[in-house]
Amino acid sequence: MGFNCGIVGLPNVGKSTLFNALTATVNAQAANYPFCTIEPNVGRVAVPDNRLAELQQIDKAEKIVPTQLEFVDIAGLVKGASKGEGLGNQFLANIREVDAIIHVLRCFDDSDVVHVEGSVDPIRDAETVETELMLADLESLEKRIVGVQKKAQAGDKESKLLMTVMKPALDALQNGQPARSARPTDADAQKLFDGMYLLTGKPVLYVCNVEEASAATGNAYSKRVFEMAESQGNKAVVISAAIEAEVAQLTDPAEQQEFLSALGLSETGLSRIIKAGYELLGLETFFTSGPKESHAWTMKKGCLAPAAAGIIHTDFEKGFIRAEVVSYNDYVTYRGEVGARENGKLRQEGKAYVMQDGDVVHFLFNV
Repeated sequence: MGFNCGIVGLPNVGKSTLFNALTATVNAQAANYPFCTIEPNVGRVAVPDNRLAELQQIDKAEKIVPTQLEFVDIAGLVKGASKGEGLGNQFLANIREVDAIIHVLRCFDDSDVVHVEGSVDPIRDAETVETELMLADLESLEKRIVGVQKKAQAGDKESKLLMTVMKPALDALQNGQPARSARPTDADAQKLFDGMYLLTGKPVLYVCNVEEASAATGNAYSKRVFEMAESQGNKAVVISAAIEAEVAQLTDPAEQQEFLSALGLSETGLSRIIKAGYELLGLETFFTSGPKESHAWTMKKGCLAPAAAGIIHTDFEKGFIRAEVVSYNDYVTYRGEVGARENGKLRQEGKAYVMQDGDVVHFLFNV
């Protein structure tokens, strides 16, 4: 399970600069962090996690395998995209497939970089994009709900259940609110909701692209964005795409850190985006580790042990017997599985066990 996010924004906000810098940064950080370009606008990068190096050292693993994060640089959106303006149809098709939206907002003044609207106003820009997405969702749901409603009235059980999430979402859109404002709290209903693939049903991470001088503290523009994000229940981070582009040119991690420190920064923009994205999507990490490899895996918060096993391989979930679990801190303290077992820190957990972030696990299964 990966974290797949689409980078969206109006033209000339720094969207592609950010995409190019983010995907290059991790590639430059370490040779054993894989990076590949699936298509010209899709980049897959390793999620930085210092715990992997510690596990590798303890188990003398031949290699480390970080979990993956996928960025999709989606074609720039313009007013009228919902009606096919610009690359509207392509834009909407690409964005339906991602888990979350990274919305890059221009939060800097520069007379040399023309803004498509003629002035800098990140709140207006955010509303422009959100409006286009809501219009597309509204048109889509109004068409779909007719058939679903007929089936529900005829007694079709699946259609009746779908109506319980479709109708509130349509009401929200008709009242000028994004579909996510009508997201249900029940887990089964959430699956139905996510299955509608609504553009405004996805969580949003606002990325405030500021000038270099404001990279550590933000500015007046980014402050307004953070206030907007908080009111929506979304997240926001401040980065400077220009700085990220410079960091991406440094191949030595020590040089990268020295460069960032000189600017008052402790980590790259990529790290901040990943942390905010994980929190936004409710993601956590568990590990498997041994002589061959120390491997990180991404899971949803609240994931049960059999489902976590299934992330590694479907057979592990089907034939799940139990999980041998050690917390990361205990694994480090007692220098591996043997030490943890000897000190009573290795637990035998069954099908009802809720996985915790940092768990180091060995799954026992029978196919």
